[in-house]
Amino acid sequence: MTNLEKYNNAFTETFEITEDKLANLKYQDIEAWDSVGHMSLIAALEDAFDIMIDTDDIIDFSSYEKGKEILAKEEYGVEI
Repeated sequence: MTNLEKYNNAFTETFEITEDKLANLKYQDIEAWDSVGHMSLIAALEDAFDIMIDTDDIIDFSSYEKGKEILAKEEYGVEI
């Protein structure tokens, strides 16, 4: 499984949505992406990539695209 597939899978499984909804998805765009859903997504990503995401990055993780930028940071090293 590629990193993109793992990343997409975390979103689709956490929020129970299809991949076609991911491209422009932002925090609170869908009912499932509330504060509880946000932490579930973070946990799924941490498990998928075997990383621990810093609190500041959890707060900044505001969209599907922003998440890619955050995970590409040197401390995580996840290229998507």
